[in-house]
Amino acid sequence: MGFCEVVEGRHSIRAFQERDVEDASLEAILRAARRAPSAGNLQAYRVAVARASSVRRLLAQAALDQGFVAQAPVVLVFLADAAASAVKYGRRGETLYATQDATIACAYAQLAAANAGLGSCWIGAFHEDKVRAALGVEEPLRPVALLPLGYPAEVPRMTPRRSLAEMVLDIREDA
Repeated sequence: MGFCEVVEGRHSIRAFQERDVEDASLEAILRAARRAPSAGNLQAYRVAVARASSVRRLLAQAALDQGFVAQAPVVLVFLADAAASAVKYGRRGETLYATQDATIACAYAQLAAANAGLGSCWIGAFHEDKVRAALGVEEPLRPVALLPLGYPAEVPRMTPRRSLAEMVLDIREDA
């Protein structure tokens, strides 16, 4: 499948088959995340791979009781490492760049999952402290996104998108 086909075909999946994600597929997804660009190539993020059902249940609770998070056989949690980015970039690295690094890595993982025939759903609504507790991690690691992964048990409908005319600011003339 070509890149544009992967992008066009990706949907948020909130129902998963009771089927494990193969280690090779998971490794390919993590390798794609690792290739994501990052500020100063610091790669100021970590990825927690939650496979244990008890941890997935805690993550679902932390994600405002979104039960489908626990249903997925794997949940990737992208954690910004603010301290790692602050070493080179100070406050801006701590407050922005590490978060951007983690989100870009998550986007790469999501597209790699779609390419592998897996479904996912970006989760940004959660209690950070509960996610940290579920994973057993502490600050300065900051949860940025949860990405439940698995084989889809649904075929969602296409969702509408704004037109390019509404979204793009095309600036061609010098002032």
